[in-house]
Amino acid sequence: MKIAIDVRRIRDFGVGTYIRNLLTAMAAVDGENQFSLILNPAHAEHLPPLPANFQIAPYAHSDTDHSEHFRFPYFVSKLGCDLVHFPLNRVPLLMRCPYIVTVHDLGVLLFPDTSRFRRILRNFRFERGLLRARCVIAVSAATKRDLLKLVAISPSRVRLVYNAPDPKFFSKVRSGVKERERILERYQIRHPFLLYAGTIRPQKNIPRLVEAFAVIRGEMETNPEYKDLRLIIIGDEISRYPAVRRAVMQSRVEQSVRFLGFVPFETLRVFYEMASAFVFPSLYEGFGLPPLEAMASGTPVVASGISALPEAVGDAAMLVNPENVFDIARGIREVLLNGDLRAGLIDRGYQHAGHFSWTRNAAEVITIYRESLLQCVV
Repeated sequence: MKIAIDVRRIRDFGVGTYIRNLLTAMAAVDGENQFSLILNPAHAEHLPPLPANFQIAPYAHSDTDHSEHFRFPYFVSKLGCDLVHFPLNRVPLLMRCPYIVTVHDLGVLLFPDTSRFRRILRNFRFERGLLRARCVIAVSAATKRDLLKLVAISPSRVRLVYNAPDPKFFSKVRSGVKERERILERYQIRHPFLLYAGTIRPQKNIPRLVEAFAVIRGEMETNPEYKDLRLIIIGDEISRYPAVRRAVMQSRVEQSVRFLGFVPFETLRVFYEMASAFVFPSLYEGFGLPPLEAMASGTPVVASGISALPEAVGDAAMLVNPENVFDIARGIREVLLNGDLRAGLIDRGYQHAGHFSWTRNAAEVITIYRESLLQCVV
C-alpha cells in the first residue's frame, strides 16, 4: 500500500499528539507499506525518527485556506497514493482520492462558536467529509455513539480505535529533583499546585475549575501543606476566551492562577509529575487523553463523570459533576487530604493508563487501511 497522511497539524496540542504517536508506532510495526507524510517543511523538526518507508511530501499550505478545496486534491493526485488518512476531519470538498478520517470529538456540532451562516458551512463540510470517507475512526465508544446519532453514516463504516498516552510518560527515567525545581523556577511556579493541561474551549469548563479552585484555596488557608496552593493552566489560545480570565478576576485568585501556553514535552512531563492533582472537569470529551497522561506520570486525577471520560479513566480517577462548582471542589479536597484515597488513585491510575497502547492502535489503523482499499477494489 502507498498511504498519504496529512500531518500538517503535527504541532497542535491534541491532534499533534495523535499524529506523532501514531507515526512512531506505525514505524515500529510496519516496514512494508510506503507512507507519504504531507507536511510543511518548516515543521519537519516535530517529526519523530522514521525509517526509509516514510517520506515527506513537502506542502506549505494551511488546511484553513479556502483554496485548499482545489489545491490539496490536486497535490494528492500527483503523489500516486492509494489512500489518504486525515487525522482530523478537515477534508477538502473536492477530494476524490479514497480516504479515511479520524474523528476525535463532535464538539464542532455540539458546541457551535460562530455565526449561523459560518456554522452551516462548517457543518456541511464536516458531515460531507465523514459521509464520503471509506472508513471513519472514532477514538472512543462515546464518540462513536455521538457520531451515529448526529451524522447519517452507516455503523459498518465507523471503527473504534482507542488513543493512548505517549509511552514516554511511562518512562522510569525521571528528571532529577534539581532539574524539576529548575524548570519550576524558570516558569516562576512554586509547589504545591493543581494542574490542568489541554485545549482551551468553552466545553473544557475552565471558569468552573477556577471557581472550584477559589473555594479550595479559601478552605486551605490554615492547612500547613496546601495554604499556598496554586492552579496552573496549560493550554492554547487563552486570549480567545475572555470568560476564563474573567472567572479568575471575579474569584479574586489572580495571584494564585498561572496561564501557560505551549510547553515542550519534557517540561509538560515535569508539571504532570510535580502536580498535587490533575483536574479535568470537562463538559464534553471525545476521549480524554490528558487525564491518562497524568495517570501515567503518577499523579492522582479528578475528572468529569460525563461524556467519554468515565470510559477513558475507568475507576482510576475521582469523578465529579462538572456543572457543580462545589462538587468539583469536593473531589479536589478529597484527593488532596485523603491519603489512602490518593495512594489508591495513583496506583490504579498508573495501571489503568497502561491498558491503552499505541502499538495496538497503529496495527488496527493499518488493518483499516487494508480493508478500505479492498472496498475500492470491490
